[in-house]
Amino acid sequence: MLTDDSACKMLGQEADMADVIEIPHRGLHDQAAARLRTMLVEGRIAPGAKLNERELSEQLRVSRTPLREAIKMLATEGLVDLLPNRGAVAVKLDAADVQYTFEVLAMLEGMGGELAAQRITDAELAELRAKHFEMLACFARRDLSGYYRLNALIHAGINEAARNPVLTRTYRAVNARVQSLRFRTNQNEAKWKRAVKEHEQMIDALAARDGGALRDVLVRHLQHKRDTVLELMRAGQIDQQAKQR
Repeated sequence: MLTDDSACKMLGQEADMADVIEIPHRGLHDQAAARLRTMLVEGRIAPGAKLNERELSEQLRVSRTPLREAIKMLATEGLVDLLPNRGAVAVKLDAADVQYTFEVLAMLEGMGGELAAQRITDAELAELRAKHFEMLACFARRDLSGYYRLNALIHAGINEAARNPVLTRTYRAVNARVQSLRFRTNQNEAKWKRAVKEHEQMIDALAARDGGALRDVLVRHLQHKRDTVLELMRAGQIDQQAKQR
């Protein structure tokens, strides 16, 4: 049985990847996609940067074929844009894109939360609560990478508990576009603490089967994320963070 500490370390181990990443031969494009996804979300590949196939192939130790399949997967998810004459580039949103995307995302998460409160099973609630406690352990250690992975799993779990496949597909597509931006919003200590408090309120609302309360906290949570992203963009800090990684 994994302790909070071991679970946190396992979830955060990708953040400590060496310069050269070993990938098992089985499911090469899936493995490559997982590593690339982490690099994009955590800003190791800067927004708007071209994905250099030769460099990535060497770093991930995969041939061009599985790498290209991985890039296509991430393009489908919304993390990569395939542009004429430029190839694959990491998605980069301007302030208007951020405003509109978070506006839609808040509605989707709010609706998902309201439905989830009505439809979630006891087993699903227990699983989300367990992930919440693991996330708190990562927060206590200031393990941002592990924290973010559990955070994303909790949001996805709430959405899936809504049992509306159309909603879930739409949510995943929209959310993928702002994953890297959501990751960076927790690099401010005060805002990170506020986000943790909001997650506690989410779990409490789910346990109470209070759809209205859960909808409200999810919408407020997304609005805070949006405001933080826009502040970082105005200050020019988002690209700086990406370059420093």
